[in-house]
Amino acid sequence: MKSHAASALVALSATALGAPNAAEAAEPVGPALAIKRAGSTPSLVGAPENFSGRVRIDMLHVAEAPWRSSSAYVSFEPGARTVWHSHPVGQTLVVTAGAGLVQRWGGPVESIRPGDVVWIPAGVKHWHGAAATTAMTHIAITESVDGKNVDWMEAVSDEQYRR
Repeated sequence: MKSHAASALVALSATALGAPNAAEAAEPVGPALAIKRAGSTPSLVGAPENFSGRVRIDMLHVAEAPWRSSSAYVSFEPGARTVWHSHPVGQTLVVTAGAGLVQRWGGPVESIRPGDVVWIPAGVKHWHGAAATTAMTHIAITESVDGKNVDWMEAVSDEQYRR
């Protein structure tokens, strides 16, 4: 009778030599995975009614039933920003590069840096964008309700931005 250690060693050796493991030998179960290759979707230019300054949007995925979430890389040139807006289910921002700013209505302007994760609750009026002299990129994650994921509002004034 083999010991457990000897059995584990034989299994490890077989795996290292390229023998099929259980996951490789099994038949796929459920729907196929979807892999969206980098660069497979053209970049979008941020609409001037929703952004000031130069903004590029690279959609990562779009909400399709039954899922409600969508996500995008959003890249802001120095000084570029969103207009005031809110989201019916809130928004998560994951800062990936540069230096940015975020503010909720009535609150202070907050600095954000790579690695920071910002959660904006549902219905909270806010804006976000790059610092005055440094570009910023974040991943924006939102959910849709009845096909809508954002309510765009008025522009952020230069005075509000500089606070």
